[in-house]
Amino acid sequence: MKKNLFLLGFIACSMTMMGQTDKKESNKESWYFKLGGSYFTQATATEFPTVSGQQPNRDIYVGGKLVSRESITGSFGEGFRYGGNVGYRFTDRLGVEMGINYYNSNSKTMVETVDRIISVAGGSPTYLDLTSNGRVKALDLAPAVVLFLGEVKGFESYSKVGVIVPINGKLVIETTQDYNGPAVGGQRTIVQEDEVKPNPTVGFLAALGTSYKLGKNLSAFAEVEYRNFTVHGKSKETTRYEVNGTDALSTRTRAENYSNYVKTLNSSSNNADFNTVDPTRATDEQSSYISISGVGLTLGLKFSL
Repeated sequence: MKKNLFLLGFIACSMTMMGQTDKKESNKESWYFKLGGSYFTQATATEFPTVSGQQPNRDIYVGGKLVSRESITGSFGEGFRYGGNVGYRFTDRLGVEMGINYYNSNSKTMVETVDRIISVAGGSPTYLDLTSNGRVKALDLAPAVVLFLGEVKGFESYSKVGVIVPINGKLVIETTQDYNGPAVGGQRTIVQEDEVKPNPTVGFLAALGTSYKLGKNLSAFAEVEYRNFTVHGKSKETTRYEVNGTDALSTRTRAENYSNYVKTLNSSSNNADFNTVDPTRATDEQSSYISISGVGLTLGLKFSL
């Protein structure tokens, strides 16, 4: 709700300023191009989804007893973005932009387990250390309306509001399981990498920026941008599965390597909690989502025609 109020207030403020624009101002119809790089920090932390049945917790065990449990929260809105914009300026005050951006988030811990006893063989326990880290890679389009606020001594401030439309992307989750003990195959390390493909979604952006003329057609610019959207998973595929450094992906069934995310699980679902799993079909898993919200600073160059 707070995010929506922020965006509505931003839009209302921009429209009010637009309404105050001098109607006698000259028309500055022109095209411009921008190239820039950004770094974002996360704005809103939410609880991460489950990872292969593991809850988003940080569990610490001592002597087989759970001594600490902490919910893991965060956002994949922290990371680097690179992109360009094509803009058209209708008047001194009003313009539109279309941006195309590539985003690569920082890695985030989603699940962590330390020294959990999973079995005992011959009086000796087998311990499990498990860590799942995720990162998002995405390509998006970002159409926006731009309100230019006037130029003072070479500096021209502006604001913009728009939407974010991801056109390609994935959540990559790398899980490392370290088994230390005689049971379940003995001491070994398993590394698994899953790729989660998203359902279509739309996000929102709002930005304040300024540009400074370096020459007749060239300017430097800086923007502070807020963005927010959530992404629901569509499907998941295991693309890497290694045991002690040896590829073992082919030893797994289709049900182990593929999952479909569904809204409801029931007696017809290919899920171990409701049915005997058919190994020749993809597993059905409960639909979940991740947050990609952040505040970032973009620096770059602008070329006007």
